[in-house]
This record gives sequence, C-alpha cells and structure tokens, in this order.
Amino acid sequence: MQQSQNISGLEIREDQLDLFRAAPRKENDCYTVASLFSGCGGMDLGFVGGFKFLNKIYKKLPFEITWANELNKAACRTYRKNIGAEIIEGDIWDHMSSLPEYADVVIGGFPCQDISINGKGAGIKGERSGLYRAMIEAVNAIEPKIFIAENVKGLLMKSRERDLRKIMSDFEKLGYNVDVKLYSTADYGVPQSRERVLIIGTKGRKKFSPPEPTHSENHITAKEAIDDLKNIQESEEFSHIWSRANKSPEQGSRMLKADRPGYTIRAECHGNIQWHYSLKRRISMREAARIQSFPDKFVFDAKLRETERQVGNAVPPVFAWHVANSVKQYLDKH
Repeated sequence: MQQSQNISGLEIREDQLDLFRAAPRKENDCYTVASLFSGCGGMDLGFVGGFKFLNKIYKKLPFEITWANELNKAACRTYRKNIGAEIIEGDIWDHMSSLPEYADVVIGGFPCQDISINGKGAGIKGERSGLYRAMIEAVNAIEPKIFIAENVKGLLMKSRERDLRKIMSDFEKLGYNVDVKLYSTADYGVPQSRERVLIIGTKGRKKFSPPEPTHSENHITAKEAIDDLKNIQESEEFSHIWSRANKSPEQGSRMLKADRPGYTIRAECHGNIQWHYSLKRRISMREAARIQSFPDKFVFDAKLRETERQVGNAVPPVFAWHVANSVKQYLDKH
C-alpha cells in the first residue's frame, strides 16, 4: 500500500512527491534576465561575466539576457557588438507588450537626470526619472525572484526622501521585500570614486546578502588603470580619442590624481571630462572606459560625443559582476 504525505491540505502519495519537488539546477543551466534602460550594456556585461579587466579574469556567470531595451540608437549598436542582438531599440513604453512572460531577474538603471545634484531637481515627477514606473510595470508583469534598480547617490538626499519612499512603496505593493544601499564602486575594484544606490527587491524568506567589498583598503588608482595608454597614439578604432575643449568651471577643470581612483565619469560632459594627471590633454574615451572598468575588448560603436554618453551612463561592469555574483548566490539558495 502506497504511503502518503499531507502537503498544504492535500494527500499526496509517495510516488507522486517528485512532481512537487523542485528539480536541482544543473551546472550549465542559466538564470534568465530582463534588462531595462540597458545603455551600452555595462550592467549586462557584469551579469554575463567572462571578461578581463586589468589582468584579472571575471569568470562567466550563469545568467542569460533574454530581453533588453534601450532608447539610444548608438548605445544599441554598441550593445549588439558586445552583449547580444536581443536588445530592442525604442521607447520602453512602446515595447511593454514584448516583455518576457517570466525572468528570474529584472535589472535596470532608470534615468537619473531629474534626481542628480547636477540635474533640474524635478525628482520622480520629472520626465526622465519618472521612468522608474516602467520598472514597476515590468516587475509587476514578469514577477522575477529578484530585481535590481540602480540610480545616483542623490536619491538619498533629504530633498529626495519623499521620492525614495514612493519608489520603495510602489515596489513593496507588488509583494517584494525592498532594501536600499549606497555602494562605493572603488571598494569593488573599479578605479573610480563613483557612488551609486541599488534598490534590490526579493520575494520569499531568503534575504539578499550584498557583495562584500574586495578593495576597501587598496583602491585601484588612476595611474594603475590608465598609465600604459599615455604614450599610445590616438585611435578611433580603439576609442582612444579625446576632447579638445578648453578648461571650464567646476568639473571641467578637474585633473586626475595619479595616486587616487578617478573622479566619477559623467554622461553629459560637454567639455567637463577630467584632465590627465600628467599630460596636457583631457582623458581619452578608452581611458574613461578603463576608469569605468570596461575591458579593452569592449567596442564603442560611436564617435566621441556619443561614446562619452555611453561610458558615463553605464554601470561599471566589474561592480555589476560582484552584484551579479551575490544575486547568483541568492538564487542558488532560493
């Protein structure tokens, strides 16, 4: 006679129990990822892994980007050359109907222009930063196990407190446990003093454990990151090209300090990209990409101005890799 067990009020025979047990994940299985506001693919590259930066290998991770979207045409060209052809070009609201039915993870850095201290201060009521609602809609439709939303440090300012509460509340209404944390990317092997906020939501009892810093005591300096490029001639193919703009106020007159990480690379430079620590020129786009932790094999399919925007808007791939590794550990335990 078959024995039975009671599961949620149902009497299940022993020979039927396998139907209710989750199959173990095979080593070559991948977690699926839907990517919003993908840009040129900095965060996506971090999740996929399998790249080299400053002689260190960041191993391939078990994530597959199954859906991605970006508005900027040039960024989409770069994404296709480096990450994959699956990116959908256009306004996110025009492509909501093409979202996948399911993905394990939803990622995205929703636009920060209205939140940034260099922006107009409209907050989430602004046209750009109000696009966080697209992430709300995507998470609601896809119901991932975990989502990661990236934005600027300005989101934590006192003046933005109401905006942050609203964003968290909107995600929590979807049934997610939401946590907000400020990260310094220099603590994770990115040669840049870039601080970014991650809003991470999870379902279930398991708690997400943030990645532990790897370089909190020994930040990679600007000289360590780019010194080998200073005697290389300009090359459009290698994106080793730089702005001839004269010095301008504030960030436009900043000079890198050789013994410290680089300053935050901005997207809206307009001649504000920093100067080399020892040469009488601004840093090149390849040098800026190094400071953002892009591998040298990453090809930017754009001229100077568009490359500035792509590099500055990106999530540093090395930082994203560490976050993705923690996401993997969370999903493995889930």
